[in-house]
Amino acid sequence: MFYDPGCRGRVVLGGLPEEVQQRLEALPGEWLEFDRPTGAIVVRHIQPTAAPMLPTIAAELVRMLAETPPCLQAGVPGGSLFVHTEEGGRLVRLHVEQGGTLHIEWAHPDYERASKRPYAGGRETPIEPVVQRLNGTVTLTATYADRAAEDIQKLADTYEGLYPEGDFAVTADTKAGSVQVNMHDVNLDVELLVTRLQKLAQPGTLTGSIEVGTFGEDIPEGQIRFLFEDGGAFVQHPLLWPDDN
Repeated sequence: MFYDPGCRGRVVLGGLPEEVQQRLEALPGEWLEFDRPTGAIVVRHIQPTAAPMLPTIAAELVRMLAETPPCLQAGVPGGSLFVHTEEGGRLVRLHVEQGGTLHIEWAHPDYERASKRPYAGGRETPIEPVVQRLNGTVTLTATYADRAAEDIQKLADTYEGLYPEGDFAVTADTKAGSVQVNMHDVNLDVELLVTRLQKLAQPGTLTGSIEVGTFGEDIPEGQIRFLFEDGGAFVQHPLLWPDDN
């Protein structure tokens, strides 16, 4: 899964007089158009490549909102357009509240407020394993800490991804029976690693977290974190917007 610039979403304007709908349909635009059957501003099927995306889409949206008479703005249901910018790999939301107020917001992935759910195995992340980028620290207690450390290190050293391994350091304390794994920009299949960690760890000893992104431009919607605490394994998808809950 790679970053793909573009726009999706819709903004519903609601029931409008015929003359207003005609004006909206007649407005020229590269990205946006008025869809009469749904009464909404939608993304055109054919998208441009010349003009910068975010300024163009924002200007077209404002121009279309401006065609709604002030006396009808209170009845605008609203909606959101999501823009993947071509520069910097950012996700931006153009959010129209009920009543027509417009907010422009950049996504800021937040795990601290995000809910978690048990990890049951299988494919959780939409990012292809060969381009996954892992960051985090995990500790566990193993029956044979030195052997467990070698096993985990070998998994990273022999993985055939598309990018350099990054910094993957595994240390063992044979007296305490503990193993610590530190990851920084490691190219490795996270589900493969989690399965190995769970197999080697004594029950209830696996702790820490692994954040999963991608090399190149990150896709905020595709990010995920594996969290190990209280004897369990969980997954979290970050909240992207201030009003997410």
